[in-house]
Amino acid sequence: MKINLSQFAGFCSGVERAYEIVSALDISKVKKPIYILGSLVHNPEVIRRVEKKGIKKIDYKKLLHSKVGEIGTLIITAHGVGPEVFEIAKKKKIEIIDTTCPKVAKVQRLAQVFSKRKYKIILIGDKGHKEVEGINSWGEKKAKIISSKKDLGKLKFSKNEKIAVISQTTQDIDFFEKAGKFIKKKNSKAEIFSTICYTTHDRQEEIKKMAEKNEAVIVIGSKESANSTRLFEIAKEKNPKTYSVENAGQLKKTWFWGTKKVFITAGASTPSWIIKEVAKKLAFSL
Repeated sequence: MKINLSQFAGFCSGVERAYEIVSALDISKVKKPIYILGSLVHNPEVIRRVEKKGIKKIDYKKLLHSKVGEIGTLIITAHGVGPEVFEIAKKKKIEIIDTTCPKVAKVQRLAQVFSKRKYKIILIGDKGHKEVEGINSWGEKKAKIISSKKDLGKLKFSKNEKIAVISQTTQDIDFFEKAGKFIKKKNSKAEIFSTICYTTHDRQEEIKKMAEKNEAVIVIGSKESANSTRLFEIAKEKNPKTYSVENAGQLKKTWFWGTKKVFITAGASTPSWIIKEVAKKLAFSL
């Protein structure tokens, strides 16, 4: 069986940057106790490695209700957060280590700028996703979040309104472009900013082609990962023999009976060692 591996699989630059910052952290020189707001990345293997350093996970509710001194240092993940988290940290005398992806930070600033300019902000993204919630918070929580064609159809605005369209960095490119055209038809002056990460673009374009050229597709990534889910959905539309796994242990022999060519890709939160394990098992065990 021939295995074709994506040239873009693995950590994106933002996730890699966040992981390197935390991995290189000298615990002895950081104010304790150390907490991370949510998961550094949507990957259980990476989370376990972070926990081994003595870094505990905390959610927003516990952060909000914590007492001064209960949290020494708070790590912000690559997904970013809203300005309220920084305000809470300041009041509670918590030190911040910010690993927000620079590309996410750019979208946050756009939301902030256009909100101050009294624009109607349309945010193409997954409702409830951490990155989307953070971006919306920088826009004073006034953005209209569009997650589906149904949401797009319900969107109402006048042709004279000041509109800015931005996107979650891991959004589906095709949907973003369709949304942009739809909005432009109703308001020709709408300002549209393509804020989808180039890594996301490359992975999505690649899998559209490779899903058709291979008999089966494996997408490695957590169920919580938006970009991994997006890759799976794109591939599944073109190839019914598309499977989603988090690690090599989830592979099934029955998926590959009679298969001669398999394409492997992975979301931005999947470390290289897991990709290698999956490829190795496919090559030698199945």
